[in-house]
Amino acid sequence: MSSTVPVVERVLSANDAVAAEVRARLDAHGIFCANLMASPGAGKTSLIERTVEALKDGAAIGMINGDTSAAAFDAERSQRAGAAAVHINTGGKCHLEAAMVRDALALLPLERLRLLLIENVGNLVCPMSWKLGAHANVLIGSTPEGDDKPYKYPRMYAGVDVVVLNKIDLLPYVEFDCDRFLRGVEALNPGLRHFRVSCRTGEGLEEWTAWLKEQIRARR
Repeated sequence: MSSTVPVVERVLSANDAVAAEVRARLDAHGIFCANLMASPGAGKTSLIERTVEALKDGAAIGMINGDTSAAAFDAERSQRAGAAAVHINTGGKCHLEAAMVRDALALLPLERLRLLLIENVGNLVCPMSWKLGAHANVLIGSTPEGDDKPYKYPRMYAGVDVVVLNKIDLLPYVEFDCDRFLRGVEALNPGLRHFRVSCRTGEGLEEWTAWLKEQIRARR
């Protein structure tokens, strides 16, 4: 008889316990944490860069980057923008786990931070199953990916708190129906907060950063 399901349940249960520890530690320091998820190339790092640039003068920001390799390019980009950044090599795993985030917290100046942005591994399948202790799960979509992503990856879109549609500056050049995309999102997650942004032109970023400021203030 197979024992796959019980084993998976035990692993996820253990992860959830560590995620609770992470959340408690963030709460103790008054830090708002967002877990950013997306497919590769959707613009997670670009959004983090623009966010850090917009908010760093009012709040110290930390960034945790998860990647399947040792290359720390994304963490370095965030650090240049002004964030305290930590790179995690997942060793080939397609998602971050709570224990990885817990270990990364030890390398960040938590006593100074007010915002922590976690850049999860780029894919639309695995990350949703693993709680990290974040206060909000944010899914970043992009117009070149197509407007069918909520229909193809319903579990991801149903489980997040916020959707950011990036690269809206490309709408005149790609086949993307915003109404169809948002209908799919709404069907899976009624009333979900969403933002339309362009990290290249800056359009829509003010609304996104204003929402983050609200979350930061609520944690103080």
